[in-house]
Amino acid sequence: MSDTTAQEIPPQFPVTILTGFLGAGKTTLLRGLLDKPEMANTAVVINEFGEVGLDHMLVESADEDMIVMDSGCLCCTIRGDMIETLRRLIKQRYKGEIPAFDRLMIETTGLADPAPILHTLMTDPVLSNRYRLDGVLVCVDAVNGMGQLDGQPESVKQVAVADRILLTKTDLADQASVSALTTRLRENNPAAPVLTVLNGEADPADLFGLGLFDPEKKVPDVARWLREEAFAEDHPHDHDHAHDHHGQHHHDVNRHGDNIKAFCLIHEGEIEWDKFADWIESLIAVHGNDLLRIKGILDVKEAPGPVVIHGVQHVFHPPTALEAWPDDDHRSRIVMITRGISREPVQEMFEKFLAT
Repeated sequence: MSDTTAQEIPPQFPVTILTGFLGAGKTTLLRGLLDKPEMANTAVVINEFGEVGLDHMLVESADEDMIVMDSGCLCCTIRGDMIETLRRLIKQRYKGEIPAFDRLMIETTGLADPAPILHTLMTDPVLSNRYRLDGVLVCVDAVNGMGQLDGQPESVKQVAVADRILLTKTDLADQASVSALTTRLRENNPAAPVLTVLNGEADPADLFGLGLFDPEKKVPDVARWLREEAFAEDHPHDHDHAHDHHGQHHHDVNRHGDNIKAFCLIHEGEIEWDKFADWIESLIAVHGNDLLRIKGILDVKEAPGPVVIHGVQHVFHPPTALEAWPDDDHRSRIVMITRGISREPVQEMFEKFLAT
């Protein structure tokens, strides 16, 4: 086993959440990923070994709840609760009892709301110090996806909070159905690219490195992470106003009853941190459960550089202060994906708090 020392352990390990409704192809995707060489040094947390079917794969070592693949990928099942499992992994890695993984992937159950896992990573004092969210992946079944979005609120939420949407089983669905589903997915979450995955074949490079920090350059990549342009692609870019992507889109997502609103607030000039904090706390108090995901970069008066924010419902990561702006655009931008909350009242409330 590894003789990794404490000094060699990075401050935080990037975490990828894999979600998707029942039968959407998560297990097939995992099976395709586990023995890829690109998955070396990755720890994958799954629900049951039997569900993934590791019998035919090359296994280096195994015990009751942990298997080391020949590829160098570490696969373990949840023992107890999620917090216990993630803490145990850190402890075993530190002691050199398991391979020295440098990133983590967590599979959720088909009915799981990903928000509680995101909250755990943000709020648990041990986990938030050792793990950071890299991205949320959601598998959507091209054959049954439209019906699941119509009938299961959990699947709508999974799509809304995702960083990448993986469209599976497109070879089993007609082109018109695939096109209609793709349109709906993009309306529910305009910033998340929709990628086609057939028979579980996916390039790990498309699934990892989605967080604020570019894994290759080791520097923040705000444009790739925020993707605010996706919220305004169908009408002219007016830098004096926030953009409401759905207000002028040809397709109305609410005809499906999803009631998902995605928009970007833009503010010129510096923002006083206390006023911003008062606004976001008030917004959470009134609409916390419906704030599915918030990302932003702020021009904070009291900070020498920009400040990055990231929240899921009523829980926010501690703000991240960057050393410098990534480009010449120093406006504050906040992208929001909500359930049933339109841009206009949020914008009005935002400006009122800043003006007080």
